[in-house]
Amino acid sequence: MLKMNKNIFYFTVFGLLILLSCGDKNSRLNSSEDNNNFNLVDLMIGTDWNGHTFPGATLPNALVQLSPDTKTETWNNCSGYHYSDESILGFSHTHYSGTGAAGGGDILFMPTVGDIKMDPGDAENTESGYRSKFSHEKESAHPGYYAVLLEDYNIQVALTATKRVGFHKYDFPNDKQANVILDLVHGISDSPDSLYLNIDKNEISGYRAASGGLDKSNVIFFVAKFSEDFESFGLADNGTVQQNVGSLKGRNVKAFFTFPANEKDPLLLKVAISTVSIEGARKNMEAEISHWDFDKVRKSAQEAWSKKLNAIQVEGGTIAQQKIFYTSLYHSFIHPNLYMDVDGKYRSSNKEIYTATKGFENYTTFSLWDTFRALHPLLTIIDQEKTNQYVRTFIERYEHTSNMPVMEFSGSETNTMIGSHAVSVVADAYIKGIRDYDVEKAYTGIKQLVNTYGPGKDYYLQYGFVPDDFSIESVSRTLEYSYDDWCISRLAKDFNAKDFNLYNQRGQFYKNVFSKETGFMSPKNSDYEWVADFDPKLVTKLHYTEANAYQYTPFAPQDIEGLIKIFGGDEKFETFLDDIFTTESDSDAMEAMDLDVTGLIGHYVHGNEPSHHIGYLYNYVGAGWKGQKRIREILTTLYFDTPDGISGNDDAGQMSAWYVFSAMGFYPVTPGLDYYAIGSPLFDKVTINLENGKKFEIHANNNGEDNAFVQSAELNGKAYTKAYLNHQDIMNGGKIVFEMGNEHNKVWGAKKEDRPCSLQYE
Repeated sequence: MLKMNKNIFYFTVFGLLILLSCGDKNSRLNSSEDNNNFNLVDLMIGTDWNGHTFPGATLPNALVQLSPDTKTETWNNCSGYHYSDESILGFSHTHYSGTGAAGGGDILFMPTVGDIKMDPGDAENTESGYRSKFSHEKESAHPGYYAVLLEDYNIQVALTATKRVGFHKYDFPNDKQANVILDLVHGISDSPDSLYLNIDKNEISGYRAASGGLDKSNVIFFVAKFSEDFESFGLADNGTVQQNVGSLKGRNVKAFFTFPANEKDPLLLKVAISTVSIEGARKNMEAEISHWDFDKVRKSAQEAWSKKLNAIQVEGGTIAQQKIFYTSLYHSFIHPNLYMDVDGKYRSSNKEIYTATKGFENYTTFSLWDTFRALHPLLTIIDQEKTNQYVRTFIERYEHTSNMPVMEFSGSETNTMIGSHAVSVVADAYIKGIRDYDVEKAYTGIKQLVNTYGPGKDYYLQYGFVPDDFSIESVSRTLEYSYDDWCISRLAKDFNAKDFNLYNQRGQFYKNVFSKETGFMSPKNSDYEWVADFDPKLVTKLHYTEANAYQYTPFAPQDIEGLIKIFGGDEKFETFLDDIFTTESDSDAMEAMDLDVTGLIGHYVHGNEPSHHIGYLYNYVGAGWKGQKRIREILTTLYFDTPDGISGNDDAGQMSAWYVFSAMGFYPVTPGLDYYAIGSPLFDKVTINLENGKKFEIHANNNGEDNAFVQSAELNGKAYTKAYLNHQDIMNGGKIVFEMGNEHNKVWGAKKEDRPCSLQYE
């Protein structure tokens, strides 16, 4: 039963306007070059339902994400913005894209007119505070730019940004006093620990130290400047306004700045941030925006995004599909984030300050439980330079904090999810020849991580699995620990034969939680007995992580041939895959369903990461046509070009990266192996513009809505029968051509030697 866990899919006014402006969105396009790739990005996709994306201005992998906040405390508002909201609190400078938990929202400015109000007020009565109503009809968002009309004040706001500086433009009505409110208390799901504000002529500086949310304990320093002198200002602590006071420190610090009512040019505001110091923020502003030319910065932002988005050119498909593709590609470049000042100083996750060595850039926001699956593998193709920097950052964490990151956000290790998947990112980069970092130190660091981190890890090493009576999520932890152990072997094969044998063996521990009786990866206690009353449909944190047995049983990407064998062979495993997609969900078992378990096709859950590789597993039993059918179904029924168009949290770009890969026609089922399983290409032609200057093209002849099945293929002019694509074939440049059709081709890619696992588990 196909459903998206929503009562109804609806066309919003915004979506309808786009539909009207684009003509027939289902008509196929000859080339995305007919519309600039930049213009195909729709920043509203993912801002409704549970997508948790934001529409504001940022650059690729930048420190600043300048975006409107509509609410700060609900789960819908993890990014600060939700499409269903009708009022705006203001514009803050840090945000997370698509995460399932909230954070950011630092350093909020809000322009107003008339009486000064220092509190935000409530959404139902915007006149009770400084917030304002807005409408989507008077809102515009493009990569690196956001604009909106604040209807309560008739103020037109425009935002753009550089890597470390947010740039605001406010058009006030001419006949009213103009105000700008600075609310340092404001944050998304956190609480201030210490706030500091200093006014020195036309420079505003300070910091916001807060705790809570994904940021945990975090400090953002800032320097702000207006394009004209303010007429007056006031600082407030706990609601008491103090005028003619130049600085203030407390836990409830706010400020206002007034400008005379007369005909004037737009008021401009530059806000630079730093995680190191006020002086660092000042240097960031001087280096990145030393002028007051808003349009120049906006143009530069557009150029930066156009360059990134032109990494892949697509032709064919519908207008809607191209919009989803380029919006997904855009979302894939938001995180991880630069976490360093222009002078090379940065704050590491141990909260100490360091100066970067030559060639090193420090990054953060590694949502690795999500992004090791597709986002980081995508970057091994289209952004190898950043991949090297991310591994260098992992090594930096190992050097200064004793361990590589697990789930790090804004420089704080949260340990919020299971596994040690920095190991996967390193292994995948290494095996694909991306090695511009200290490889030996990376190897030492990943061994340290898998041997020391993780609830239940000691028991895992003692028993060969995590006993259910000793740790929650025991089955999921066992499976993910086992995969990470295998990832060590990818480097160990070149370093240490003893290590290779050890971690390869631990890579087989996944078998210890497979019950032949139930046919699922099942919980087992410390007496080596299977847990009684096992229900594979039940979503419970006791045994699994945001999932049930259907979703986690196929997770042994390191040894899929071995997984098939313990199932009893190809036919039985194929039947199990069929059951995942066709077994109807049990509403009682799903009563306490995790909010992340969304986007269902039977028990396949596309809205959460453990399911993401499952459709491609058909290739491994010679039934690739079934996978092609399911993958095309997911592409066309669980992604839309509407604000609610992502079937779950985008999770720092993972959901989007899945779409980018799958629309191109292949997917990294096993990060740490140098091949991709082939699916069902969505577009007539895809051109990957590689960093080495070469191009790799994917052609899908006779492609279309009903022609989802591969009939035959050629690679560089020669017949190609394999159901996988080697990484090096992509990096060498060239062309693969698929002949598509509406018939189930049960022969192509079905022979044992043509299946992905023919590469073997070394």
